[in-house]
Amino acid sequence: MTGPKRIGMEVSIAISEAVRQCDADVISAYPITPQTHVVEHLAEIAAQGHLDCEFIPVESEHSALSACIGSSAVGARTFTATASQGLALMVEIMYIASAMRMPIVMAVANRALSAPINIWCDHSDAMLARDTGWIQYFVENGQEAYDMTLCSFRIAEDNRVMLPITLNFDGFTLSHVIEPIVMLTDEQVREFLPPFTPLYRLDPKNPVAMGPVGIPEIYTEAKKAHDEAILASRAVIDEVWADFGKRFGRHYQAVEHYRTEGAQTLLVGMGGLTESMRGAVDSLRDKGKKVGLIRLRLFRPFPHEDLRKALGDAGTVIVFDRCLSTGGPGGPVASEIRSALYNLPKKPAIVSFIGALGGRDVRTSQFAELIERSEAIAASGSIPDYEMVGVRE
Repeated sequence: MTGPKRIGMEVSIAISEAVRQCDADVISAYPITPQTHVVEHLAEIAAQGHLDCEFIPVESEHSALSACIGSSAVGARTFTATASQGLALMVEIMYIASAMRMPIVMAVANRALSAPINIWCDHSDAMLARDTGWIQYFVENGQEAYDMTLCSFRIAEDNRVMLPITLNFDGFTLSHVIEPIVMLTDEQVREFLPPFTPLYRLDPKNPVAMGPVGIPEIYTEAKKAHDEAILASRAVIDEVWADFGKRFGRHYQAVEHYRTEGAQTLLVGMGGLTESMRGAVDSLRDKGKKVGLIRLRLFRPFPHEDLRKALGDAGTVIVFDRCLSTGGPGGPVASEIRSALYNLPKKPAIVSFIGALGGRDVRTSQFAELIERSEAIAASGSIPDYEMVGVRE
């Protein structure tokens, strides 16, 4: 008996193929490195007639997302992609898309923000958009990027959710890498993903108002409803990932555990670097160290309770951020985890490291060194708010 065939494919192309299989109606985008291959391939697919869609090339990312809101409002399955300054240019519209409950799917090839100009990966762009009200998750490899694209449309368009999603994947180190990917057939995707049937849509025969002014008497209630909606989306996210696992054998959770049995020290990370972190955990486990890895896949809605259960009994928790909250708490993920654990009666020591900014490499051996050094820092009782690693001074 033979299983599905694994195909060598660039990860950006795999995302594009997933969008084709999802039968997107409208794709609007402006090219920006390292996202470019995603929309270039989709433009080819559309031009060659392999996808019956409207491909809208625009003059900026601000216009790209504005066009997406229009298409989503009339009931079209809608996709876009961007990175870095492009995402920054979209932020004004991201708030509008989520508050208007438009189920747009956007792939973000994570890249540092200028200045100085830098085209390589870190998570500064994603963190810039963390409070825009979009569901956000981070993928680790090409297979997950492909699978999450398929899941994203189903989650976003579920009438219990109706919210946009950003799928974050590391620029260059993942976006431009060829990986073995098991693809579903078009028929399997059609069975997994139902047609988009919005509760409300712009229709001249049944006119509705979208995006009216929010006077003080209703603005607070609108924001509360938005917050409740994104928190409630967690149940649907879990449901869709469970169904995907049941159908296709690849299982996903908001928080992933790796060799955490009996671990006294836990490393926490997001995105592609967690593969290197696994190697560090393996090397230290071989030496008898009780260490493990917690991988954060879902970032919004933030999985507070999952993390309390995963981290609450550890002695030391090391959080590695690929973003600096300048002049603030240091690492944004570390800050969120501190907040999640604050009310626990027994809390682990949290050691925050910030690194791999702007594409700076952090190797498996360096993660192992950080884990070992963090145990000494925690034992000293004098833990800094954060430390930037690999800085030449």
